[in-house]
Amino acid sequence: MSSAEPRGAADHAPALAAQVRGLPAAPGVYLWKDPVGAILYVGKARSLRQRVRSYLQPFDRLDAKVRALMRKVADVEVIVTDTEVEALILEATLVKRHQPKYNIQLKDDKAFPYLRISWEEPFPRLLLARRPSIDGSRYFGPYPRVGAVHETIRLLRRVFPIRNCTNQKFKNAARPCLEYHIGRCQAPCQALVEPDAYRENVRRMERVLEGRSDEVVSDLTRQLTEAAAALEFERAAELRDQVRALEALQEQQKVAGGAGRELDAVAWAAAGNGAEVQVFMVRDGRLQGREGFQLEGLEGLADGSDGELARAFLTQYYERAQRVPCEILVPVAPHDAPLLEEWLTARRGQRVHIRVPERGEKRRLLEMVGENAVWARDEALRRQAVGERDRGQALLEIQHSLGLSALPARMECYDISNTQGSESVASMVVFVNGAPDKSQYRRFRIRTVVGANDFASMAEVLTRRFEHQALAEASDDPQVKRFAAWPDLVVVDGGKGQLSSAVAALQRMQVDVPVFGLAKQHEWLYAPESPDPIVLDMNSAGLKLLRHLRDEAHRFAITFHRQLRTKRNLRSLLDDVPGIGPTRKRQLLKAYATVDAMAAADAADLAKVPGMTAAAAESLKEHFRRLDAWTGPPASPTGVSEEGSQA
Repeated sequence: MSSAEPRGAADHAPALAAQVRGLPAAPGVYLWKDPVGAILYVGKARSLRQRVRSYLQPFDRLDAKVRALMRKVADVEVIVTDTEVEALILEATLVKRHQPKYNIQLKDDKAFPYLRISWEEPFPRLLLARRPSIDGSRYFGPYPRVGAVHETIRLLRRVFPIRNCTNQKFKNAARPCLEYHIGRCQAPCQALVEPDAYRENVRRMERVLEGRSDEVVSDLTRQLTEAAAALEFERAAELRDQVRALEALQEQQKVAGGAGRELDAVAWAAAGNGAEVQVFMVRDGRLQGREGFQLEGLEGLADGSDGELARAFLTQYYERAQRVPCEILVPVAPHDAPLLEEWLTARRGQRVHIRVPERGEKRRLLEMVGENAVWARDEALRRQAVGERDRGQALLEIQHSLGLSALPARMECYDISNTQGSESVASMVVFVNGAPDKSQYRRFRIRTVVGANDFASMAEVLTRRFEHQALAEASDDPQVKRFAAWPDLVVVDGGKGQLSSAVAALQRMQVDVPVFGLAKQHEWLYAPESPDPIVLDMNSAGLKLLRHLRDEAHRFAITFHRQLRTKRNLRSLLDDVPGIGPTRKRQLLKAYATVDAMAAADAADLAKVPGMTAAAAESLKEHFRRLDAWTGPPASPTGVSEEGSQA
């Protein structure tokens, strides 16, 4: 450490040191912040004063990660809790919400699917869901691969014939569909099955998802015997087929009876800044499922920090898990293990143990999980290396094909989206070194253009972007400063028309950056002042990267457009509801993002929205019933389909 480097946070921030001395000696959560108030790290403490003060040591006594953190810290905020367990839960919630740079983070919230049983419906379904959000439904998961979820749904529907149609098709069905005739549905839409019998079938399926398939097989076998004794041979044949299908499903699962009846085995393999984590779930002595996760934010951790990694993963994973097992196996005891056990016990309602097995079947199971984690890590590193190599090759191809003077390390692409000129928006996406940098994506509402004029809209967006460039260069805000970086290549989604508008706008501002148009029809590139297109090989790495860039811009623009259009449709629909004024409309729009979500809510839930009353909620439900009877599904009250075309 050089003599010029400060010895600790207390030396260069006396006010911070004084603030820390005044902290309470109580449990709680602390949030380290940078000079602009951004949260850098969230931690929990048994004693806030003692824990936070431990950061204010000379830098040479801190490990690398804490040293890097404290160089950026300017302020600390604390939240006092009654118990350390409450602090643990609050820490996991805040890490998930703010995703601080220096916390270990479980990266899975937006990717992994759930299985959902829609118990709130009279005839429930088994569905794929992206996040638990509907009251009354039962969720299982999350699962690492969406393909595995679809396969599970397919297998379970072979055993348990439940409906998979939408509520609208169910309500309007005039006769049994093909699913009924091939034995995959009991046709509740035609009242060919009693509601209680149908829901009992769904309960059996639920028990299988819980890992209690032995109970279901025993129950079905008993009913099979009773049906045969009563000479109900058709019923007996149906039950026999269900038993055989369930037994075949059980045979596909690896038997792990010696390890325990109900447990999760967790192991990981670290690599640089991240780690691959595997979770194997054993239920009723069988391997019920496997999940894979990625942890980020491990750089700078001291040796022997597996305990911190284990605590971070277990806290974040079980904070949102649907079911907590009675036993959790890990290769290294997590930090605060007794505290974690206390919290998990409260979540489960029964005693939960975290164990590090030394021998026997549990140790062998954990070693198998560890081998899977190592394989997942090696595969992730291999894919990363291949991706970096391919991106480098693609950037070289783009540079040579377009005649650029430098490698296009920073590429920006722009796209316009509207429906017949309404809700016109634009997107800007940024690729750095051939990979998307989503933190730099930006969305624009078109302000000066009336109607469907993509050329003028493109000119407006580029003008606003490069006017912001000058502000970014003069700013001291690091978040704004990022946009002081000049693009090495600008791509506009479209042909000669969009390109000409973009070039004219850049020339007016005297901005000199390479700009090209990429037209969808033939995937041809257009250069300014050149009548002939640049035609790249359809299988070239360069064109694939440019198409990825363009498709990202299109996706980002149309997603924003749909959000605005949905809000407009909601406002339009609510304008016609008696008893719903401007204040209630605003609160409803905050509570429900789509018409479908609002229409699916019952009157009691609607009445809970701030400002709503039971009478207003019933008026809104009645309006939805009339709209449904008149136009069909209420999701498109203005006649605009989900794809933006006229229905």
